Amino acid sequence: MRENVLKSLQKGITRAALILPGALVFFPVILLLTGSVMDQYELGGYLTSVFMDGTDFIGWKLMPDYPTFENYGKLLFMTPQFFVLFWNSVRMAAGILAGQLLVGVPAAWAFAVYKLRAGRALFALYVVLMLLPFQVTMLSSYLVLNRLSLLNSRQAVILPAVFSTFPVFLTYGGFRGIPEQLFEAARVDGAREWYIFFRMGLPLGKSGILSAVVLGFLESWNMMEQPMAFIDDKSLWPLSLYLPQITWVQAGSAFCASVITLIPAAFVFVLGQDYLEQGIIYSGLKE
Repeated sequence: MRENVLKSLQKGITRAALILPGALVFFPVILLLTGSVMDQYELGGYLTSVFMDGTDFIGWKLMPDYPTFENYGKLLFMTPQFFVLFWNSVRMAAGILAGQLLVGVPAAWAFAVYKLRAGRALFALYVVLMLLPFQVTMLSSYLVLNRLSLLNSRQAVILPAVFSTFPVFLTYGGFRGIPEQLFEAARVDGAREWYIFFRMGLPLGKSGILSAVVLGFLESWNMMEQPMAFIDDKSLWPLSLYLPQITWVQAGSAFCASVITLIPAAFVFVLGQDYLEQGIIYSGLKE
């Protein structure tokens, strides 16, 4: 009896310890959702202290007094530049993911399967490059893109991201989880290397590949620094940089834009959650 009480108490404490941080993380999303369905006058009453340089605290209600979808209507049907930036984000994310698959997956396969001379040192260099923030490599990337006459174009954002080392690192972990005996048996049976890669490596290492795709999409969909540094033409900016001149009149549009931007990322995260967990496990494995 006492053991059952202790177990129930332990489960309750564990659930509370997990629910509380989750609620704190989800609370800003709730504010976005409620703010997106408030009319401009209600938002103006709550945000007056922000726009009028006031010193009062901001008030907020989790349920608007008069919910309305007017802000969504204005954004979706009367703001064409929003859709231009949306499709810019789609093009950039699709180009980055396609390039990372074409470049990163074969590179990870080579590191994981073939015993190359100085391969471990080269992979260690990859890991070091993965740890470098964008601010460190921004100047060198800018000079290279300028020399290639790619500045102020989508390629200026896509090409550096294609050669990112993080997808290689995640995919490498997935390939390393495949027993080498399978490859040796296939070679003994006369299978060629391309056959082993396409018919054995890709299906068995798909968890690492899909985890790299999920994280790559989340990163490319939300990127802000790279477009700001390499693209001057605002018509080529991605959706993550969409920010109208926010006043108390347009605050609702900003809330709606944030909600719509969040939807694809949340959708991909939910679909790829299992593979994302596998990728985290692979990234923690030691050789």
